Amino acid sequence: MNTISKTLLLVDDEPSNLHVLNQILHDDYHLLFAKDGKTALELSREKKPDLILLDVMMPEFSGYDVCNELKQDYRTAKIPVIFISALSDTTDETHGFAVGAVDYIAKPVNPAIVKARVATHLSLVRTEELQETQREIIQRLGRAAEYKDNETGLHVIRMSHYSRLLALAAGFTEQAADRLLQAAPMHDIGKIGIPDHIMLKLGKLDDAEWQIMRRHPEIGAEIIGEHNSPLLKAARIISMTHHEKWDGTGYPNQLRGEEIPLIGRIIAVVDVFDALTTKWPYKKAWAVEDAVAHLQQEAGRHFDPELVSLFLNIIPDVLKVKNRWSEVSNK
Repeated sequence: MNTISKTLLLVDDEPSNLHVLNQILHDDYHLLFAKDGKTALELSREKKPDLILLDVMMPEFSGYDVCNELKQDYRTAKIPVIFISALSDTTDETHGFAVGAVDYIAKPVNPAIVKARVATHLSLVRTEELQETQREIIQRLGRAAEYKDNETGLHVIRMSHYSRLLALAAGFTEQAADRLLQAAPMHDIGKIGIPDHIMLKLGKLDDAEWQIMRRHPEIGAEIIGEHNSPLLKAARIISMTHHEKWDGTGYPNQLRGEEIPLIGRIIAVVDVFDALTTKWPYKKAWAVEDAVAHLQQEAGRHFDPELVSLFLNIIPDVLKVKNRWSEVSNK
């Protein structure tokens, strides 16, 4: 990381303290200075520093007040704040974390600790930025596949949120369920590799066309590739397995039952539900009751029966998502 390109805002009402921090950090970072809370807020909004080192005990406007306002403003909410204070009681530190700080350094400061803490939190910001970029790329690629499939973009949003709800019902942690939501848009990315005359055909596909269409899970896996990223790993598994069926009659590998990864089984349920309840150029939207009846009929054949049961239990939450991202309300 090129640290000199990073900007730090140092806030303290005592010039001698700012001088100490300047001596510690000026070789590695571009520094801004503020001697009061009001100036700190103005500089934060105008200059968007990468990190703020903030004194707690300041007249009129304490560091806690400054941090609280920073976190309430969307323009500055993501800037990490490290408190630097002579207050070292546990309750003071707890208060600091409660208002949104990421760390707490006691005065008098140790130069090595200041440098290490700043570098660590800037690295965490960089990691979060890369993860956000990765999520955006996956979502955009998912949208790209929809342009080959007469879709609006709302299908992928709805089924992704359905997948998160069903994952939570199946016992996933919040983090794992969020990862599934983020990976789900890539389920049909392989359709990019299917010829337009097949993808855009309104009538039924003939046998030869259907054989080509059935290649899209493998094409999707090839597009995503093999990575160490948990998010991309999940996306690849979903692409490869969301058309497998519980009874072993799916494709491309005729996996059966729990041979199919759980995330693939989840996507199978939510993708079909949303496809059935959405109007397409070649069919009318099914009533929710009819789609539910289809899931029940196919439990143990197409779908994992336990997941179907869990899905039916969360239908009220599913319908909230469906209404929020309905085709009609977003036209």
